[in-house]
Amino acid sequence: METRRVRDIDYQLSPGTARTTTDIVIERNGVVVVRPPKNHSPEKIDAVVDSKRIWIYRNLAEWRDLNATAVVREWVNGETFLYLGRSYRLSLISKQKCALKLVDGRFCLNRDLIDEGGTAAAKLAFEKYYTDKGMQRFKKRVSFFTPKVGIAVSNIVVKDMGYRWASCSKSGKMSFHWKSMMAPPKVIDYLVVHELCHMHHRNHSDAFWNEVDKILPDYQERKMWLRKNGAGLDL
Repeated sequence: METRRVRDIDYQLSPGTARTTTDIVIERNGVVVVRPPKNHSPEKIDAVVDSKRIWIYRNLAEWRDLNATAVVREWVNGETFLYLGRSYRLSLISKQKCALKLVDGRFCLNRDLIDEGGTAAAKLAFEKYYTDKGMQRFKKRVSFFTPKVGIAVSNIVVKDMGYRWASCSKSGKMSFHWKSMMAPPKVIDYLVVHELCHMHHRNHSDAFWNEVDKILPDYQERKMWLRKNGAGLDL
């Protein structure tokens, strides 16, 4: 992507697409990304960004406030980890056969992982747990919502998506971040519906949000939860 600057706003310019409006988003890493129609000149895109600068300033300020509470881990007994919107305390267990399991309301982590591989090994154990559970849940929820949206899905992937929660391709492939498994089930459903509706509308137009609203009339509440709490869904 090309980096451009308008006044004091730096933004990443995505290649133009068949969309009819210019889409401006603040990614989870605080980067401003602009997705314009294919026929828009760079100067016209700059003008759109400039016209939206107050909205961009406000949303960047909100992003900074939210990310000031980012998670800092110590990897000790009693520390809490989120799963499906609930907090579970960590117990370090010596000589546990598996790396990580959720038992009796606690995440039981093999202490040997940290002793031998440090926190990186512990993080990988949690990432694998969320990924495996994510595949089960997303397959189930995508199957539930596809008839409502009228979309066929070719493949589902759960992986590290950097600063994106989810994405979909024109071929029908859906990808979800493993960190989303820390969110409540209602928010996970919002991510599913959001991406399914993008297969009809590759933008955030009124038509897109109207379709989301038909499936999830309270989508604004779910969307706001993710906006306010997304920085805390981390290891």
